[in-house]
Amino acid sequence: MVLPVLAFYLLFHYAPMYGAIIAFKNYTPMKGILGSEWVGLAHFQNFFSSYYFWRIFKNTLLISLYSLCFEFPMPILLALLLNEVKNKTFKKTAQSIAYMPYFISMIVICGMIKDFTNSGGFLNTLAMTYFGGDGQAMLQKPELFRTIYVLSEIWQRIGWESIIYMAALTGIDQEQYEAARIDGASRLQQIWRITLPGILPVIVIMFILRMGNLLNVGFEKIILLYNSVTYETADVISSFVYRKGLLEFNWSYSSAVGLFNSVLNLVLLIVANRISKKVTENSLW
Repeated sequence: MVLPVLAFYLLFHYAPMYGAIIAFKNYTPMKGILGSEWVGLAHFQNFFSSYYFWRIFKNTLLISLYSLCFEFPMPILLALLLNEVKNKTFKKTAQSIAYMPYFISMIVICGMIKDFTNSGGFLNTLAMTYFGGDGQAMLQKPELFRTIYVLSEIWQRIGWESIIYMAALTGIDQEQYEAARIDGASRLQQIWRITLPGILPVIVIMFILRMGNLLNVGFEKIILLYNSVTYETADVISSFVYRKGLLEFNWSYSSAVGLFNSVLNLVLLIVANRISKKVTENSLW
C-alpha cells in the first residue's frame, strides 16, 4: 500500500530535483543538462538586480500574507460553527454546499469570477448599487486584484479545508462539555476553554505546513485572472517563472527564480516549526 505513494514522490518530486542544476547553467536542449555551460550564480544575480524583482516579490508576499491572515482562519471558524449546529439535515446540507466549489475546475472557477466581476456582472452590479462603483470590470483595476483573489480562494477552499478540523472536533471528549455546562459555562466559554484547546495541535500543524508553502501562490489562477493592466499588483513569482520559462524559453533563468522561491519556503517552514515547538510544544519534528 505504501509503495505507490513512495514511487509517486520518488518519480515526481525527488527525481526532478536533478534538473535544478540548470539554474546554475546556460541550459540548451541541444547540449543537455550535463553538457550546458556553468555560469554559477549569474542568473540569481540578474534576477535580484532586475526591475521585476521587488515587484513580483512584494506581490507574492502580500498575496500570501493576505491569504494567511484571512483565508487560513476561515475553515476553523466554519468547523466551529458547524459543530454548534444540532440539526443534522441542515448541517449536512451546509457542508455539501461549502465543499462544492473545491471540486469545480479551476478554469470554470476563473470564468465565473470574470463573469461576476465584469461590467454588468453580479458583483459589479452590487458594487455599483451599494458602494457607488463606476461599472468598470473589477479585474481591470490593479487595486482590486488581490482582494478578488483572496476572497475567491476563501470561497473555493473553506469547505474542503474545514474537513480536517471537523475530524479533530470529533476527538474531543464530550464529558468535558457536560462538566462545563454543569459549572454554568456558556457556549462561547466552552468553545474558548475546551474546543479551541482541543484542536490546537491540528491548527498548529496546519499552520506550519501553510508556512512551508507561503510563497507558492498558484500560478494557474493568477494566469487565468491577470492581464497586462494588473501586472503591477498581480504578477507573482510563479507566474513570472511561467512566462520566462515556457513563453520565453529562458529555462535556466526561470529555474533560478523557482529555486530561490523554494529555498525561501524551506526557511519559513523551519523557522515556523522551531517557533511553534518553543511556544506551543507542537511541531512537525
